[in-house]
Amino acid sequence: MGKMMRFQHQNYCYQPLRREAIAGLFMLLFPVFLLCLFTPFSHASPSKFSELNVLKPRHLPLLKSALQRESSNGEPSDLRAPLADQGWRPCLATVNAPSLPQKSEGYLQVFLDGGLNQQRMGICDAVAVAKILNATLVIPHLEVNPVWQDSSSFMDIFDVDHFISVLKDDVTIVKELPDEFSWSTREYYAIAIRATRIKRAPVHASANWYLENVLPVLKSYGIAAISPFSHRLSFDNLPSEIQKLRCKVNFKALVFVPHIRALGDALVHRLRYPLAESQALTIDDLSGNTDQNHKQRPQKFVVVHLRFDKDMAAHSACDFGGGKAEKLALAKYRQTLWGGRVLNSQFTDEELRSQGRCPLTPEEIGLLLAALGFDNSTRLYLASHKVYGGEARISTLRELFPMMESKKSLASSEERVHIKGKASLLAAVDYYVGLHSDIFVSASPGNMHNALMGHRTFENMKTIRPNMALLGQLFLNKNITWLDFRQAVVEGHQNRQGQLRLRKLKQSIYTYPAPDCMCQA
Repeated sequence: MGKMMRFQHQNYCYQPLRREAIAGLFMLLFPVFLLCLFTPFSHASPSKFSELNVLKPRHLPLLKSALQRESSNGEPSDLRAPLADQGWRPCLATVNAPSLPQKSEGYLQVFLDGGLNQQRMGICDAVAVAKILNATLVIPHLEVNPVWQDSSSFMDIFDVDHFISVLKDDVTIVKELPDEFSWSTREYYAIAIRATRIKRAPVHASANWYLENVLPVLKSYGIAAISPFSHRLSFDNLPSEIQKLRCKVNFKALVFVPHIRALGDALVHRLRYPLAESQALTIDDLSGNTDQNHKQRPQKFVVVHLRFDKDMAAHSACDFGGGKAEKLALAKYRQTLWGGRVLNSQFTDEELRSQGRCPLTPEEIGLLLAALGFDNSTRLYLASHKVYGGEARISTLRELFPMMESKKSLASSEERVHIKGKASLLAAVDYYVGLHSDIFVSASPGNMHNALMGHRTFENMKTIRPNMALLGQLFLNKNITWLDFRQAVVEGHQNRQGQLRLRKLKQSIYTYPAPDCMCQA
């Protein structure tokens, strides 16, 4: 009993001491707890990489020299001069082209994946296949891109009435299927094997393949649905009228919806007449004949397509200066999207760069332009969706070209409300501005680069094609001087500034429209 009382007394005396100790420990750890609570998760572990990290320039000596280059003070430059006449003209008229048959073989549906410009090429191919089969084309269905998650339809992007009107003498096109075929939907083909679906169309299939494999389905069922369809028509061994029709679709029939054209015109106007921006000119005011326009000489501007999103960075398997954490983050992203099945991941960064297989970073595209002779007074329009690394990566390019603009800087949020969050519509605006620029340059090959290069070739407009292999080797040389770098860049790009190149076997007609769709004057 006495022992029990002594134990209870000791326990009673110990409880205040224990509470004091716990309270003291809490006060000691409380600041640490607060710090952890309000620190961003991206900085919680050194093994995790944040795209928002401020990165040091990778080519600092070149950057310092480029920043010291002299301004041209508005003096004319051959670099900014229009492309000289090369003796080629658009040539889409066909001789003895077959007239449109009175009776169609049936309805042709196509389902197109990819981004805007891949879908654009698919639309052109769909019209050509409909012509080959004498089919009635249903306005193509645009699949939702798994990366950009944009559900915009054909009619959200392109002027469908203009499209049908321009092609009315070539192919019969309908906006939707008649009621008797209303069952033929994407959902219908997703749940089971269907006799009317063509799912094994080879890449770059011949015209004969379609006549042998799709025409019988059309004749049997009155309808055929091809999915997937991207890159499913050959560029070679096709009748001349089919090739010209593809170009007619691409360069004449496919125009953007009015609100995209209006916004594009507004951006082009503000780039050409920057002083008029202070007049708060709205899209509806653009007539091209304002008093401000008469007082101010139009300025030239360069569009830079910066394809440097996380998708591109991961798929390239190149090193972009973010250290081990960035490499691990991109490798994990690569594994998630493609299961690690990326050819470039088998090579070292040095091998990839020397072969020209790494996209140019914002810093590198800036150094390229500076070396070519563009000074810090150059009006630059940045065409891009989401730049991997955000402003931290763009800042070097902005430092080299302080007059750089974008959709966001040139147009108000109210003006951009119809395209906000829609990757295809954003890309359409960039395409439109890129087509109307004085000079277009892309930081890496891709569908946007290829589509605009072909379109600008068709219109005889200047386009700079970066020599990726040369630039990769130059940027690997950490001891190169600015003088040597600039000389090598200028020499390596003398014949890469819009000079017409004839299409070779297997090359895309949408990138190289001559000689199929252009004639020598």
